[in-house]
Amino acid sequence: MAEHGTLDRVMAPPWLATLDDTIRACAAHDRSDLAERLLLRRARLLEPGRRVVMFGRAGQGKSQLVNALINAPVCAVGDDVTTVVPAVVRHAETPTASVVTGSVRPALGGSIERSGAPVESVSARANKLAKVRDDVLRSEIGLPRTLLSAGLVLVDSPAVGDARCPRTIRAMGALAEADAAVLVTDATGELTALELDVLSQIVRLCPTVVVVLTKIDIVPDWRDVAEADRRALEEAGLPSTVIPVSSALRLAAVRADDRGLNAESGFGDLITHFQKSILADPGAVVAKAAAATSKLALDQLIAPLRQEFEAATPTTDAAALADWHAAGRRVEELQREASRWQTQLSDDVADLMSDVEYDLRDRTRKILREVDDYFEVADPAKVWDEFEEWMTENLTALAEVNSDWLLERFEWIANRIAREVVPDADRLPASVLRALTGEHTEGLRKPHIEKFTPVQKLFVGLRGSYSGLLMSGLATTLAGLPLINPISIGAGAAFGARSVFEERGARLKRRQAIAKTTAQRHVDDFFLSYGKETKDSMRVIHRALRDRFAEVAQRLREEATASAREIKRDLEATAARRSGRAAEVRRGLESLTALSGRIDAAQSLPAPRGLTA
Repeated sequence: MAEHGTLDRVMAPPWLATLDDTIRACAAHDRSDLAERLLLRRARLLEPGRRVVMFGRAGQGKSQLVNALINAPVCAVGDDVTTVVPAVVRHAETPTASVVTGSVRPALGGSIERSGAPVESVSARANKLAKVRDDVLRSEIGLPRTLLSAGLVLVDSPAVGDARCPRTIRAMGALAEADAAVLVTDATGELTALELDVLSQIVRLCPTVVVVLTKIDIVPDWRDVAEADRRALEEAGLPSTVIPVSSALRLAAVRADDRGLNAESGFGDLITHFQKSILADPGAVVAKAAAATSKLALDQLIAPLRQEFEAATPTTDAAALADWHAAGRRVEELQREASRWQTQLSDDVADLMSDVEYDLRDRTRKILREVDDYFEVADPAKVWDEFEEWMTENLTALAEVNSDWLLERFEWIANRIAREVVPDADRLPASVLRALTGEHTEGLRKPHIEKFTPVQKLFVGLRGSYSGLLMSGLATTLAGLPLINPISIGAGAAFGARSVFEERGARLKRRQAIAKTTAQRHVDDFFLSYGKETKDSMRVIHRALRDRFAEVAQRLREEATASAREIKRDLEATAARRSGRAAEVRRGLESLTALSGRIDAAQSLPAPRGLTA
């Protein structure tokens, strides 16, 4: 048994091994549909007899051509008759016929049924059933004919037309199982674009093709049509063998046993062509069909693999690379912005400090001017309590206005930096802008105010009246009056009153000057105290802003750095995946290309006789 198996492997035709390898390649590349079709094709190629499928447009004489070849009316013909399902005619010792129904893939586990029918009407019955049933596969006819006994199997296929038409689908299914194909076209017109297109598709699947020109008996200039068809075939790069025939003359010659009429029908040339191109070396026909089938399947495998190889070739993703460069530029930009906004913040705070100090100095000067104007007329001894309350209220209001303006300016600075320099930062939290708190100055200390008491007024008045009395008395003594006289007494009283009045004014001026000085010192103390607290607060807020923006900028830099790192990892991972997939696809392409080369080599080798039919 081992020796027998080894002999089978040695004697097996090359196309069988390559076809099996193609089937395995289809399965390996997840193309079960191709593998299934190839298995069906393999089963057909291993069957005895070589299938010759007649195909063409409707009304071209396909069915009559089959009848004329075997000299039997087995295929339904007529102006109102259309072939719906294939009719398969093969050799049999006695005439047999049946309608085949069931699964379209019996070789893959389906089941079929055959129902007997008369030979002359089986094709018509199958066509009629196929119009109402979907499971009618074909009609099968067996006849004892010499042409058929040589291994020829004739198949009359439905007409080809619209690709979506069921008849066209059945016709293409029959052609998929063909070892050789015959394009049937009549002599009433040249080959159409549809016929050339269908033929170009069939040649890829079944290289053994011939064009038969029918109905030459009714077309006087059929030779011109035949020559035009040959030119059209040559221009399209298709097999250009054109054999003119007349089925009517063939049938008439058979009935009359007229050799001359038979020769005129052209069927002798057609049968000779079949014998030379198919029956003389059926192994070569099978090898060509198997090779074409394998090549067609390999083309369907290789084309998407080539596209995938080009897509999987390690190339840099332009969009991802642009994102990575953008992320890197973002990191660098944030680093530059970090020093920029810190410098800008320091400059803004310095400007604010200068503005705040100027505002504070300007407001305190206004208060001092009001104090000077007030104490030009007011007596500090009488209004000091009222003045002290006014001073406290004004300095407190000044501090509130100045501090509010300071905080507003800080918030404006912070939000401007956040908007222009660090756009992703939040608005500055209220906790950062701390209001100025605490007492800005001590209470206004009351200055020492000298009072003008009645005793002091008495002594000042006595001093002034004595001088007036003495001066007036001495002056009046020259007139002979005594030293003390009414005039000197009046003058003394006037001088005493004037002295008291002048002393009171002088004392008021001193009190006003002392009050102004005291107010000036108090405002200076306020300016120093509040100014110190303001500067301290500005430094605290400045540090808080700097730390806040530094935190935000650091977070943004970390996010940008992480994004750039993630994009780079994705780029590297994608490149690695593409590189791995490209290597895998390249190996697949190399394997399929090598298999394609083996198919080409197998076509050039002669098939061992006795194993292909």
